[in-house]
Amino acid sequence: MPTLQTSDPAPDFTLHDQDGTPVSLHDLRGTRVVLYFYPAAMTPGCTTEACDFRDSLASLTGAGYTVLGVSRDSEEKLREFRERDALTFPLLSDPDHAVHDAYGAWGEKMNYGKKIEGVLRSTFVIDEDGRILHALYNVKATGHVARVRKLVGLD
Repeated sequence: MPTLQTSDPAPDFTLHDQDGTPVSLHDLRGTRVVLYFYPAAMTPGCTTEACDFRDSLASLTGAGYTVLGVSRDSEEKLREFRERDALTFPLLSDPDHAVHDAYGAWGEKMNYGKKIEGVLRSTFVIDEDGRILHALYNVKATGHVARVRKLVGLD
């Protein structure tokens, strides 16, 4: 799977959020976006990452960023995740992993010593014109949001 690089155009998409509302990257032109891909709602690592984004949301939105989380989970599961952990940003459902593929966030990885195909935990910072500012692949859930904050000049 090809990976995105700085200054590449961010692949456009429309996905439904936890409430069934369509969210299009194109509609967010003029704002900066932090788009992150995670394996599964309500798992320990993904909960840590989502709660870190939740806890940093005020400073990120204050700096002009919209945060969007993407997984293969159903809208219903995303709604449950959002409610359970008081998440305050949209969670998008990509059940066929087409958007994951477009961003290079799906592929072969090691899981408990076995090669499998799945989500490659990844984050993209996208500028107002829809271009990639930062493409971060195979990130760790813990401490990742602090790294994003530093990259965008908040720490």
